[in-house]
Amino acid sequence: MNTDPSPGDKTPGAGRPRDPRIDAAILRATADLLVEIGYSNVTMAAVAERAGTTKTALYRRWSSKAELVHEAAFPVTPTAIQTPPGDIAADLRAMIEAARDVFTSPVVRSALPGLIADLSADADLAGRVGARFTDLFAAVRNRLHDAVERGEVRAGVDPDQLVNLIGGATLLALLQAPDDLTAPAWVDRTTDILLHGVMA
Repeated sequence: MNTDPSPGDKTPGAGRPRDPRIDAAILRATADLLVEIGYSNVTMAAVAERAGTTKTALYRRWSSKAELVHEAAFPVTPTAIQTPPGDIAADLRAMIEAARDVFTSPVVRSALPGLIADLSADADLAGRVGARFTDLFAAVRNRLHDAVERGEVRAGVDPDQLVNLIGGATLLALLQAPDDLTAPAWVDRTTDILLHGVMA
């Protein structure tokens, strides 16, 4: 029987600074367990035991398994686009390639099915998790603004929708044609469609 406490039973961190070594051990344990036993079998108790800590320590840091798993699967959210500014085609290709690399990692592939189900069932949780990507959306917004100023991109392109298109295309390819996703040609074809559209 699962004895994990509910989020409402978690012990708040009463002003005590978090130990980054414990954080790292918990995230590493979560990632390892995801690959070994899958999302549905990962519990806060199992993570605590693997990390050598307590469930209280976990709930002091993350209010739910889904939030913990999300951070373990996506430990670093991009705060900037790494390509030099001035070339929207290079920017798009870099974003698509980065999305492909993230989604094809063993930890993310193990986490996604259960994570999507939990986030779909809890709008508040989805909002908290999505807030981790605020800086990424801002970076895309800035690059698109600069590209519009240079005349490379038409005004009115929604940067948030662009991120959704890249993420959605990558996720669907992961589900339907994972072998194609790992080929460089997939990145090139997807970049071409997003950059030029489908009209002759």
